[in-house]
Amino acid sequence: MKWNSSLRIAITGPESTGKSTLAAELAKHFGAVWVPEFAREYLDELDRNYNYEDILHIARGQMLAEDNAAQQNNLVFCDTELLVTKIWCEFKYGKCHQWILEELQKRKYGIVLLCNIDLPWQYDPLREHPDKRETLMELYRSQTLLYYGNSIEVSGTGKNRFDEAVSKITLFLKNQPTTL
Repeated sequence: MKWNSSLRIAITGPESTGKSTLAAELAKHFGAVWVPEFAREYLDELDRNYNYEDILHIARGQMLAEDNAAQQNNLVFCDTELLVTKIWCEFKYGKCHQWILEELQKRKYGIVLLCNIDLPWQYDPLREHPDKRETLMELYRSQTLLYYGNSIEVSGTGKNRFDEAVSKITLFLKNQPTTL
C-alpha cells in the first residue's frame, strides 16, 4: 500500500519497555523500515560519561536518521523520538535544550505507541532508573497527550504486546489516504 506521503510511527516510553524490539518487529511485519535508537549507538562509542550537551547531539542524530529514512521509505517505525530526549534532559538535568522543545512542536507522527512499564526491568549499562519507572511512565503518559494527542498505550508481554500494537496500527493504516 502506498500513502500520499511517508508515514512515521513512533515507539516511545521509559527505559526497558521493549521499544527497540517492538519497533523492529513491527517494521518487519508491515514490510517497512525502522530507525534504531541513535542514543544507544552514540553512548556505546562515547569514551566518557555523557553530559547535557550530548543529549542535544543525540536528539539531532535521531531526527536526521528519521528524516533520511522517511525520504526513501513509505512507512517508517521510529524507535524513540524527541519526547524521550526531552524527558531525559528534564529528569536528569532539570532543563531541556531549546532546539528539542522547538523541534518537538513541529514533529508529527501518524500514531505514537507508548510502551507500558509492565515488562520486567532488565539491566543494561545504559539504563539508569529501575526505581523510577512509575514516575517516568506518568511523565510519558501526560506528555505524549500534550505533544502528540494521537498516542496509544500498548501493554502486555511478548506476543500479546506485539499483537495489540499490530491491531492498533492496522486500524490506523486502514484510515489513511492512499495513492495508486
